[in-house]
Amino acid sequence: MRLLAAVAIGIALLGAAPTPPTPASPAASAPSVVTWGVAPSTAKGPNGRPAFAYKLDPGATLTDYVAVTNHSARPLTLNLYASDAFTTTQGGFDLLAGDRRPTDVGAWVRFTQRTLTIPSTSRLNVPFTLTVPANATPGDHAGGIVASLAATTADAQGNQVAVDHRVGARIYLRVTGELRPALTVKNLRVRHAGSLNPLGGGTLTATFTIRNTGNVRLTGQPTLTAAGPFGVGRRSIDAAALPEILPGGELITTVRMTGVPPLFRLTASAAVTPATVGDQVLDPPPQGGTAQTTVWAVPWPQLVLLALLALVGWALVAARRRRARQVAQALAAAREEGRAEASRQTDPNDSATIDDRTSRQDLTPPRLGSKQ
Repeated sequence: MRLLAAVAIGIALLGAAPTPPTPASPAASAPSVVTWGVAPSTAKGPNGRPAFAYKLDPGATLTDYVAVTNHSARPLTLNLYASDAFTTTQGGFDLLAGDRRPTDVGAWVRFTQRTLTIPSTSRLNVPFTLTVPANATPGDHAGGIVASLAATTADAQGNQVAVDHRVGARIYLRVTGELRPALTVKNLRVRHAGSLNPLGGGTLTATFTIRNTGNVRLTGQPTLTAAGPFGVGRRSIDAAALPEILPGGELITTVRMTGVPPLFRLTASAAVTPATVGDQVLDPPPQGGTAQTTVWAVPWPQLVLLALLALVGWALVAARRRRARQVAQALAAAREEGRAEASRQTDPNDSATIDDRTSRQDLTPPRLGSKQ
């Protein structure tokens, strides 16, 4: 049972489940719905307090009242007791199971009567005493006063199951003495999920435990920081504020950071900045904690893109060199052909023949009688 509010309404479905094969009559098959509430009170009735909040010295005793109200149209018999509180791993405020014996503030509460029979639509203002042991440790002690209704119901297989319906109000007791407010971070686990987009970053997911190692209930602000080698690409993100964590309690939180560049090896740091619950002022101020680990973030898409670019660049260089060789070969062939042509034009034998022919033509005398 999670104790969510000081004045809560319990709803229990009463009546035995029909046993096949004998069908139940309509009147017998309709269970009765009963509701009841628990709230801090005075001898005259509830006074609007959200919880039982006290600050006492070791050895001190006080008397207070709890109002148990039956909102149903029939009498209701309830069990009244106190129990110790704890923080669930999801950050909820819960009480020990009804069959577990309290050892803290739940054991310091005494009632004059443990069983109540409340008439329909009526309220009882029940007194109780709270006695702080002389050796009680300083700091916050949390618990709750519970009014429970035991009932039986049938599970999916038709078996009879005992169910304890509980409604209660919180108790916050601070025992005077030295306060040591502190939160620590442990069990940091980080993983990096890359993106298929080589131009985008991946997602860094960090899961860690925040534990209240002090003696004061605290809340806080978790922060996740990630950076590559030598602090390259350093980024930080704040997670949602924490619910209250009771002394000795712990919860697990998860923080996600998107757009984280894959820089091969990332260093991730989880930290928590403690804060007080409500408007209380603590002296000394709360101490925070940090945890650090590393995670591989290999940029596979970027490496593939780089390999493709390198392959394209190599192909372009190879094609350019091939064209350069072809051009060089063509120029060499042209030069060789030019040399051959020039050699043919300057051959000595060919020149002598031409000169002799020219000389003979020049030495032939003109014919007489021809017209000049």
